[in-house]
Amino acid sequence: MIAYIFFGGITTIINIGVFAILDYWNWNYQVANVIAWFLSVLVAYLTNKVWVFSSHYTTFKAFIVEFVKFYFFRILTLVIDIIIMYVGISMLNWNSILVKVIDNVIVIIVNYAFSKWYIFKKVK
Repeated sequence: MIAYIFFGGITTIINIGVFAILDYWNWNYQVANVIAWFLSVLVAYLTNKVWVFSSHYTTFKAFIVEFVKFYFFRILTLVIDIIIMYVGISMLNWNSILVKVIDNVIVIIVNYAFSKWYIFKKVK
């Protein structure tokens, strides 16, 4: 759990940082959000696999299955992410960075559950 929080913090900083830079440059917030998501998910996969869940595989097929599952569930949380950003920014007119921070808290919790129970679960 501590490793997940630490590396989740790094991933969150990347996600919010990239979003904030692109938002500052007046990019469309949803485009900025997806770019920030893409970069942070790359970091999240590597750190979750190696340091958080210590996932090991013995075949290329096992790697592909794990990788596809990881991205599948991250795409599910991207949908949640996009909805939260739309409601917070377009409908409620809240500050984009504040919405992004709230969004990240929710997404981190959901991603942890998916990672622990479906993606990097220990094989018996």
